[in-house]
Amino acid sequence: MSHSPESPTLVPTRAHRRRWAILAVLCLSLLMVVVDNTIVNVALPTLSADLDASTTELQWIVDAYTLVFASLLLAFGHFGDRFGRKLALQLGLALFALTSLLAALSTTSAQLIGARGLMGIGAAFVFPATLAILVNVFTDTKERALAIGIWSACTGLAVALGPVTGGYLLEHFAWGSIFLVNLPIAAIAMLAGWLLVPTSRDPQAGTMDHLGLVLSAAGVALVVWSIIEAPHRGWTAALVMVGGLVGLALLAAFVLWERRIAHPLLDVGLFRNARFTAASLAVAAAFFALFGFIFLITQYLQLVQGYSPLEAGLRTLPFAVATGITSPLAIPAMHRWGSKVVVTLGLLTMAAGFVLAARIDVDTPYLGLTVASMVTIAIGLGLTTGPATESIMGALPADKAGVGSAVNDTTRELGGTLGVAVVGSVFASVYGAALVDALRPLGLPGSALDAAGESVASALAVAAALPDGAGAVVVQSAQLSFIDGLAAGSLVAAGVAVLGALAAALFLPARQSLMRQEPVSTGDEATASIAALSSSPTSA
Repeated sequence: MSHSPESPTLVPTRAHRRRWAILAVLCLSLLMVVVDNTIVNVALPTLSADLDASTTELQWIVDAYTLVFASLLLAFGHFGDRFGRKLALQLGLALFALTSLLAALSTTSAQLIGARGLMGIGAAFVFPATLAILVNVFTDTKERALAIGIWSACTGLAVALGPVTGGYLLEHFAWGSIFLVNLPIAAIAMLAGWLLVPTSRDPQAGTMDHLGLVLSAAGVALVVWSIIEAPHRGWTAALVMVGGLVGLALLAAFVLWERRIAHPLLDVGLFRNARFTAASLAVAAAFFALFGFIFLITQYLQLVQGYSPLEAGLRTLPFAVATGITSPLAIPAMHRWGSKVVVTLGLLTMAAGFVLAARIDVDTPYLGLTVASMVTIAIGLGLTTGPATESIMGALPADKAGVGSAVNDTTRELGGTLGVAVVGSVFASVYGAALVDALRPLGLPGSALDAAGESVASALAVAAALPDGAGAVVVQSAQLSFIDGLAAGSLVAAGVAVLGALAAALFLPARQSLMRQEPVSTGDEATASIAALSSSPTSA
């Protein structure tokens, strides 16, 4: 008997046979949205000069994307569970491509910040769908753990691939090219996804929690806005303090509301599971520290050490290599020694790398402390993300894969967003204060002094307008002040990584069983066919 392409019997079987090709599509989609977290960092000096962007505006160019991304992950993870993860993936890729075009056409900092926020909407559709689809396609527990390890490795690869790709494009094209490159990638991922990826959903997803969406998005936005604006407006400024307190109050209201309703956006009861909570904190801590550090080190390589965007990007390649090697190895290490040992070791290794980075100076050779710190951080990241993600996803049944993926992705993105905000704000506070103190004896006009304190790129522009002797003093002072800010930011990142390690050591179980095989939620009668196939001794 023949079957149509929509046959509920053949679609799951074909999906299982093509599971590794499906993983490739998911990883391509994942790479595109995660690369956009880091590709902009290498362009920050260029954007600062071309768009006359201050340090605060540069933070917003980075954080507008991750802020919207993090705020909507829970909602769009629920969307995928309810209406289909394939649909969420396709919608996200299309929206991401369209808004990337808008970003490329921006002519002011405000326009670019707005376009980056819109790109975050598309990313929020894509990111949770990739991991949810993975969990539903890979029903064999050991294969699923390996697939999650590969998925996690793509995240680490993207951290370095972004600066390298961005550097190459900036070397040969205008800065808008770092966004235009998303268009062909999205098109390939959409076509391959349409042909290969099966539809899956949670048949008991419930109704959309609109109030929860508003409370969570507004609360996160206000807290992060306050942190980013604090160095510019003052940490005790009324607007900053009110914004932060209102944001925290909204998040508290969100938690209370989620505990009351039948179909919450986020089941806060999940966090009573120590494995789930500790793994979520570990992911948040890792990406808080990582994204904050990347925000600074890409500027250090260009503005302090004088590398071009491409040269700076190429110098992040050891990060990708170290993460790519370590991430797949972390999964068998987890099976042998347990998540507690591997995740704790990973976060402590990251902390050690940030402590090394805090010792970097203006003239530190790249093939010394700089590359050593990057590789150490990368090894720690590789050890942390795969086992922590497996712990989060393994605590939930496959029907709730979208929720688990959204929580994993939200902690990752919210951690990264806060990392750029907090580490960037610490840096801006230290850099600005140190530079103003150093330049005050020169008797510069107040406007010039304020401009130099906004960013290193602005300080270099001020120096270019001064006589040689005074200009050299401004350049040297800006570089030394940057080093002060880099050291402070790196130590903050190290402290957060240590706190994450402490949470993992205290609350992750020493041993955990492999994820149990569950029927796959496809929304039709063929729900159990993949599970039956994967458990068969003759399965591929």
